[in-house]
Amino acid sequence: MPSQQKKVIFCMAGMLSFVCALGAVAALGTPLWIKATFFCKTGALLVNASGQELDKFMGEMQYGLFHGEGVRQCGLGARPFRFSFFPDLLKAIPVSIHVNVILFSTILIVLTLVGTAFFMYNAFGKPFETLHGPLGLYLLSFISAALWLPAPSPQAAGSCGCLVMILFASEVKIHRLSEKIANYKEGTYAYKTQSEKYTTSFWVVFICFFVHFLNGLLIRFAGFQFPFAKSKDTETTNVAADLMY
Repeated sequence: MPSQQKKVIFCMAGMLSFVCALGAVAALGTPLWIKATFFCKTGALLVNASGQELDKFMGEMQYGLFHGEGVRQCGLGARPFRFSFFPDLLKAIPVSIHVNVILFSTILIVLTLVGTAFFMYNAFGKPFETLHGPLGLYLLSFISAALWLPAPSPQAAGSCGCLVMILFASEVKIHRLSEKIANYKEGTYAYKTQSEKYTTSFWVVFICFFVHFLNGLLIRFAGFQFPFAKSKDTETTNVAADLMY
């Protein structure tokens, strides 16, 4: 492929990576990961509520990785509340999983920024070393793969985003994060989660995950072979050379 086209491809990949980094930073800090509704079981049972009366016992909340807000309703009117995961909810949530979600989100941002620098250097600079050249992009992926996957992949930085989504989904669904937040410091009333849906920040991480693999395809389209992959002709030549010696 002509050099000019390679520059355009690397520049496009670098811009996509930079946009992903900005999106991941915004996702990390905003309380737009989950929107949930929850039901006040205790209050509804006390008054034997049914039909439209149950709406008076439905609350809602929205939260991210650091803080959130919501409204509790248990038949006596709305009670707005705000909360922070650190330090308010440390005893109520699975701390190790939550910290890992934040940690891998941060690493995703760092790797994406480093990948952006590599892409731009390949587009506008003169990569005279392997670390700065196209193989450097794969080296970055290999390092991240060694950290998070049993086998390396061409775009393992994207696997970091995948891991963030898996950990956060397990925290919400398996460990019932929304229900624990709703019941935090509520000695009298018991709440049960009714519905949960992932919102903007979660899907931004998904887009980052997708873009990393798209960048891998752009590199491949530029004409660079994936590292650690040898053609059959090369292997045959090497075997023949070994037999001669």
